[in-house]
Amino acid sequence: MIAPRPIVLGLALLLTFSAGDITAREQPLPTRRLVVGTKEAPPFAIKSKDGKWTGISIELWREIASELKLSFEFRELDLKALLQGVADGSVDVGVAALTITPEREKAFDFTHPFYSTGLGIAVSLKNERPWLTVLKRFLSLAFFKVVAALTALLLAVGLLVWWFERKKNVDQFGGGPAKGIGAGFWWSAVTMTTVGYGDKAPRTTGGRAVALIWMFAAIIIISSFTAAITSSLTVSQLEPLVQGPQDLPKARVGTIPDTTSAQYLEDKIISFERYRTSQEGLEAIARGEIDAFVYDAPLLRYLINQKFRGRLVVLPNTFLRQDYSIALPSGSPLREPINLVLLHKIREDAWHETIRRVIGP
Repeated sequence: MIAPRPIVLGLALLLTFSAGDITAREQPLPTRRLVVGTKEAPPFAIKSKDGKWTGISIELWREIASELKLSFEFRELDLKALLQGVADGSVDVGVAALTITPEREKAFDFTHPFYSTGLGIAVSLKNERPWLTVLKRFLSLAFFKVVAALTALLLAVGLLVWWFERKKNVDQFGGGPAKGIGAGFWWSAVTMTTVGYGDKAPRTTGGRAVALIWMFAAIIIISSFTAAITSSLTVSQLEPLVQGPQDLPKARVGTIPDTTSAQYLEDKIISFERYRTSQEGLEAIARGEIDAFVYDAPLLRYLINQKFRGRLVVLPNTFLRQDYSIALPSGSPLREPINLVLLHKIREDAWHETIRRVIGP
């Protein structure tokens, strides 16, 4: 019995695709010595004084290369040259603190992410410009609202006193409504502040009743107002000028050019100072040259723990998710084998322990 022609064609196509799939999966790995591009980015890639490379990304790559029996050599490049090398194929593998972005994905391929975090903001623990923060608090809308409310209260009390005193205490609260209410406002102000010049005092029963109530109320108001002002000024001395991404436009900011953080600042139209390394940027904060340094959060935390502990801090909340990955030229036969090993490695307890120990929770 002869099978129908469509079934024969279908089986032939299935066998063809299956053979192609098997061939792709069994494609041999390169036997030549691979060029692995990297750049110093602690704690992901660290170069010792004797030229040896260590770090989270480096050790992960070594384990992957060992399991796949790949021969390689490290080549140190700056970020621009590293990305270009992966894109044109002169670099077989890019291993550092490389994050996945749409622009980079167009130029070359990435493996699965091995670590996810976000951008961070490093600031000084001590506010380097407290006088500016204090001035801003006094010129804030909230402060003017409080002053306006207090003025309205003084006017209301002054108006009450004038109403009771306008006929029987003409020498102090007389002379027409405007002058009388003005005198009442003056009296309520000096009474509240406990200055008490004694130039004006109510004589009527109603006026004295208002005065008695106002004196006790004024004590509470002044105490609360003084405490609020003191607390506000004390907090302004302790709080950094920048407390989140929303504060960056009004601060002096720094980052490294041609990075994700630089792209973020440019997209937000935030001007920034350019530094070659994150350590230079952190040193600029310590010297008071800038207020904040924006960069990958884990790199900032590592450097601060190593060299700026007690002086600088990374704000607790990260933003703009960052996925760290290994970069490969487009269509690289290494991508699938590396992914398989990588996924096994990042599920091991040893990997999570390394992340906690080096970067923190």
